[in-house]
Amino acid sequence: MTPSDEILDIVDENDVVVGQAPRGEATARGLRHRCVFIEARDAEGRIFVHRRTATKLVFPSHYDMFVGGVVGAGESYDEAALREAEEELGVSGLPRPEPLFKFLYEGGRHTWWSSVYRVRCELPVRPQVEEVAWHTFLDDGELERRLDDWLWVPDGLDCYRRLRAFRDREVS
Repeated sequence: MTPSDEILDIVDENDVVVGQAPRGEATARGLRHRCVFIEARDAEGRIFVHRRTATKLVFPSHYDMFVGGVVGAGESYDEAALREAEEELGVSGLPRPEPLFKFLYEGGRHTWWSSVYRVRCELPVRPQVEEVAWHTFLDDGELERRLDDWLWVPDGLDCYRRLRAFRDREVS
């Protein structure tokens, strides 16, 4: 089965399942589905940053500061967060990612309910070659400096800005 054939739950504006469709069809028709974003930090607190492969269905060759992806049909956000983090980082035995907040991403042709998580990855990473063309860990300052220089996935950039605002509220 190819990624385009993966079956996804299609959801309404309230994140209620209203049907199912193959991933390729959901993408092509702009059907609202579910997605997870996981901020992965190493033992030093640096953020895992990567460039997506050129073969990705959505936003090929863009940079991303999150690991994650779509939530499969019948899968919970929490299950998808752990699965996606372990797959993309190429590790097993990660602690369960901590849920932070949810939001509805609407960006042109794409729309999905997004659940945002964070996880500490102290294991050596071996990113999935089908997903990740290049990777590194950046401290917060270096990531901020790269925001205007690199071509970022628009949903990840939106999520990153929301995460910064969430952190500001946590601190105050």
